[in-house]
Amino acid sequence: MKTRVAVIYGGMSVEHEVSVISALQAIQNMDKEKYEIIPLYISKDGTWYTGDAMLDIEEYKNLSALLGKSQKIQLTRNGNQVIVNKEPRPKFGKAYINEIDVAFPVIHGTFGEDGVLQGYLELLGLPYVGCDVLSSSTGMDKVIMKHVYREAGIPVLDYVWFYSSQWNHDQEAWVKKIEDSLGYPVIVKPANLGSSVGISKAANLDELEEAIELASTFAAKIVVEKMVQNMTEVNCSVLGDYESADASVCEQVLGNDEILSYEDKYAGGSGKSGGASKGMESTNRIIPAEIGGDKTKEVQEIAVKAFQVLGCSGVSRIDFLIDNDTNKVYINEINTIPGSLSFYLWEPTGKPYQQLADDLIQLALKRARERESLMFSIDSNLFSLGKLSGGKGAKK
Repeated sequence: MKTRVAVIYGGMSVEHEVSVISALQAIQNMDKEKYEIIPLYISKDGTWYTGDAMLDIEEYKNLSALLGKSQKIQLTRNGNQVIVNKEPRPKFGKAYINEIDVAFPVIHGTFGEDGVLQGYLELLGLPYVGCDVLSSSTGMDKVIMKHVYREAGIPVLDYVWFYSSQWNHDQEAWVKKIEDSLGYPVIVKPANLGSSVGISKAANLDELEEAIELASTFAAKIVVEKMVQNMTEVNCSVLGDYESADASVCEQVLGNDEILSYEDKYAGGSGKSGGASKGMESTNRIIPAEIGGDKTKEVQEIAVKAFQVLGCSGVSRIDFLIDNDTNKVYINEINTIPGSLSFYLWEPTGKPYQQLADDLIQLALKRARERESLMFSIDSNLFSLGKLSGGKGAKK
């Protein structure tokens, strides 16, 4: 019997379209002899859909027409099974569409990569591919991520962070702190977005104010980092879990500016497939990175440590900056659901995309088996132990 895999993608994120591309890439490369694929698309307003038409990327050019011929659904728990049901439930006929054995989230950014979706899947009791709630949320929040990595001795750039409300309340004090501790130039980022959205550089006070205003439109928490001016940008993927993890080859990313833009990442190959970008696969890059064997090994070792320190599972991509003046390596960020699932970094190691997808599903099922042995509740009935105090509390 085939394992039923629900690939969940789309979502309420600025990276919605990239998620569609990455998910359809994954679906195309899964072993259809082993897996029955169920596409579950989440629209930008949070509605869930399924349907065979959603497997064709050309259909997304007319999204309203696609949604019109697709089925709205909801997931429900029924005994030991998670069921895909029609929504709303029909008055006549069955609501049942299919059962799910394992979920395969491919949602980048907010509400998909930040632990929110993972928490929902946990409540359903549904095994899922990739990082759990804690590692997802920690990796998504650049401030918390930096705190954890710095505590673990993993190199991160100097930074200042604050909430946009704090900036608005006492802008002069925050400017002084940034200028005294970092100086110019700096990079300003929303704390919990990826794909270079809302990120900009600032070489003076006017540019700093503009950059913070931009970042504040995407997130309430802002990070300002010391900018490395003479840098090489290198990425490395890691596959595994807390017990065992391996690093991929490294890539050297070539952007059009000091910051690799959203367009650099995802629109660079738009002419290769009928107008549809190929995701991170299309980015200008050098594989393997031309940084020498010793520096490659250093990056790979830090990548594996960064992955396991957060308790990650599945596949992640860790992005690095190398300061060419000091030869120091710094972690920029971790992507717990990377664009294109970083398959292009694993193919040079001899692992084709189909094997990568299979490894991810097997890691998800392994974690589910491990959790089955854990106790999440105990057999007790406090209500039978005596008189209850009701609204007065129960700590007596």
